[in-house]
Amino acid sequence: MRDMSQDSQDASGRPRVVLVDDHAMFRAGVRAEIGAGLDIVGEAGSVAEAIATIRHTAPDVVLLDVHLPDGGGPAVVAAVLPELPATKFLALSVSDAAEDVITVIRAGARGYVTKTISGADLTDAIRRVADGDVVFSPRLAGFVLDAFRDGGHPGGGSAGPVDPELDQLTPREQEVMRLLARGYSYREIGTELFISVKTVETHASNVLRKLQLSSRHQLTRWAADRRIV
Repeated sequence: MRDMSQDSQDASGRPRVVLVDDHAMFRAGVRAEIGAGLDIVGEAGSVAEAIATIRHTAPDVVLLDVHLPDGGGPAVVAAVLPELPATKFLALSVSDAAEDVITVIRAGARGYVTKTISGADLTDAIRRVADGDVVFSPRLAGFVLDAFRDGGHPGGGSAGPVDPELDQLTPREQEVMRLLARGYSYREIGTELFISVKTVETHASNVLRKLQLSSRHQLTRWAADRRIV
């Protein structure tokens, strides 16, 4: 946890922001891009650090990675939002998978943008979320409209499950599942996700057990049937 400010509000009225991403170099790059227009009051690299930092600083907006070493971004939202309902969450992720978008929005985030976004557009997105808007990268909006068209709404409450079986998996297990279904080896998955081969094996075992499948071949067919690979 790195606490940069304990002031309740930036003197200039700029939104107070906490950055949550497990890559310090990426956080430094984001800070350099948006720091001039926003008040960055803290940063964290894990779920536990994020929860502690957000509770301590009570920011206006949390810029939140979806996948973190000790869990997912939705876990951060679920832990903090009931205590700090005025704090808003904007997901910033390399993933543009529909299930990642829906999972974090269902948890309570107010938007989702991908890491291809420019610094100026990211600053604007954070300001809009701080003002109460809902913000999505253009191609992701359709996922949210489809998932919430039956009565739910982004960042605000109820929505039916996207897929009861898929909902059993944690965000990290879903990521491992997609790579397994695409034919990646355990070692390749570990390299892709920056985790050990043993951790990949554990996630893979959990995926097969939860989905009641017995082989990678069955998993590939299961994922293909749902068009999530």
